[in-house]
Amino acid sequence: MAEDALAGSRWEGPHRGVERIATILRMVSASAEGLRLADLAKGLDAPRSSVHSLLKGLVSVDFLTERDGRYVIGTGVARLLTPQRVASLIDTAREEIEALNRLFNETVLLGTVVDEEVVYVLQVESSHSIHYTAKLGEPRPPYPTTTGKLVLASRDDAWVASFRESLPPGERAEFDRQIGMVRRTGLAYNREETVKGVTAVAAGVNDRDGATVGAIVVVGPVYRMGDRLEQMAPDVGAAAERVSRRLARLGIE
Repeated sequence: MAEDALAGSRWEGPHRGVERIATILRMVSASAEGLRLADLAKGLDAPRSSVHSLLKGLVSVDFLTERDGRYVIGTGVARLLTPQRVASLIDTAREEIEALNRLFNETVLLGTVVDEEVVYVLQVESSHSIHYTAKLGEPRPPYPTTTGKLVLASRDDAWVASFRESLPPGERAEFDRQIGMVRRTGLAYNREETVKGVTAVAAGVNDRDGATVGAIVVVGPVYRMGDRLEQMAPDVGAAAERVSRRLARLGIE
């Protein structure tokens, strides 16, 4: 109690706890590598014991995650924002998704990432009797999906290295090759890695800050698309770039 009294007049009043929580979330979200307890206590001008109690509460509801003594934004915040973000992404990308479907007559998907898992949120199917159909809203691991490869490649080297360690040793060299290719070209391919007989090409969609928030994916059977992936890639990339520019103009994160 005595320590709290020293925290400063800006925290006085009935809403002090709410204000501190809001400031913690703002501070952590602005830091790429996360913040330590000492950093947050200093920024709040509050005793460590009080800040640590708030941090424990935020971790318990997944609003923050602790990694090696640093606090980063947790998946709980993403779940709060996801419905609005996904709706904006769908509205912005729908025209391009439909145009690619008309151009190639293959299934075209809009993928995004929720809680570090790939989710397809929009689909325009091919009219061919044999075509790929995705289950919308079903979580998938980020690798080796094309959307996941694009999102992974956009992360910093330390994050990618940590994810790489979660893979079986025999898959790591191929993972390195694919992430390197995505970073060089801005495109991702899936050649029967997820479903036998199915292949895909994708390009990333970026928000106003340049972060990859999803991907436009053209997917279909190998016998029809296998030899066409590289030919289709420029159109897919151009469509994703137009969506990214629209997101930037609209100020959508």
